[in-house]
Parts: sequence; C-alpha cells; structure tokens
Amino acid sequence: MAKEYVVVVSGLPRSGTSMMMKMLEAGGQDILTDNLREADANNPKGYYEFERVKQLKDGDFTWLPDAIGKTVKIVTGLITNLPAEYKYKVIFMQREIKEVLSSQKKMLGRLGKGDDNIPDEKMAKIYQEHLKQVNAWLAKQPNMEVLYVNYNTMVVDPLDSLNKVNEFLGGDMDVQIMAGVVDKELYRERK
Repeated sequence: MAKEYVVVVSGLPRSGTSMMMKMLEAGGQDILTDNLREADANNPKGYYEFERVKQLKDGDFTWLPDAIGKTVKIVTGLITNLPAEYKYKVIFMQREIKEVLSSQKKMLGRLGKGDDNIPDEKMAKIYQEHLKQVNAWLAKQPNMEVLYVNYNTMVVDPLDSLNKVNEFLGGDMDVQIMAGVVDKELYRERK
C-alpha cells in the first residue's frame, strides 16, 4: 500500500536524528538523502541529510512530491516551514539538553571551530524556548501526526521505542534489525 505522507525525522542538532534515519533505513523505509555530507568523526555512520531541505525557509517545496512515501531529516529550525498541503508523520527526537550542548561543543572542537562563548545555561534556555514554540506549532497542525522518541531511553533499551516507531509507521518494519543499528560506543556525551 502506497503511503500518502512524508515521514519527517526532526529534533535539535545532535539529538539522534541521524541514528533514527539509519534505523529507519535498516527497517526498510525509503530514505531521501543526497549523501553530500559525508560521514565523519562526529557522525561516523552518516548524516542522512538532503541539502534542499535547507531551502524550505526560502519557499522551495518543489522536491516534496518526491518525498511522499519516503523519510527525510528536517531539523527543528526548518520544520515550521513545511507547507500545509502535504501530510506528514513526524518522528521527533528528544535528548537531554545538557547532552545536546556537550555533543555540539565536541563536534565544533573536532571540526576545528571555536566555541561560541554562549554559556550553557543561556543556550539551554534558548533551546528549551525554541522547542516549546516548535512543539506548540506541531500540536496545531491538522496535517501532521507526531511521535516523540527519547534518545536517551532508546540508546539504553531500543526495542520499546522502536516498536512504537514501527506501529506509528504502519507496522511493517523489522524492529530487531533496526535495534541492531544502535552503537552504544557512539553515545559519547552522557550527562
């Protein structure tokens, strides 16, 4: 049966979106990616990005018809630009804010980029307010169904979370294979 919606994996940067994309691919979902951003020390298993997603803010929706029935990663800063004429199933990754901040700092260090000098407490408040706004927006969208997945819980015990993801997307994925994607060695920024 053809799916008449776009599956969106969203969350803050460093919240487990790439891992969820890899799990969905392993489970049999069609993934929309251009593979332009290659795997590196920050995401050794790949980023699963689609560059044109960044043009949502400029009104480029021409790629969305090709995304129907597929899964695409869209960070929280862009998800509110999705047009209302399509249906979406959103898998929204949640992760402890302190871990997100720590992971971002480590990533910037590995990339040779300096710290932004914004105190963690201030950045945490900015992210929390941003998430509050995005979640309020998502709750008002009649064309979107949202499943929240906690990264911290899923890494420790993936089967419960992945069973919910599988049910959310129609129940035809292999959850055991998906769970095999979890690499606890990559859970490096625990707080």
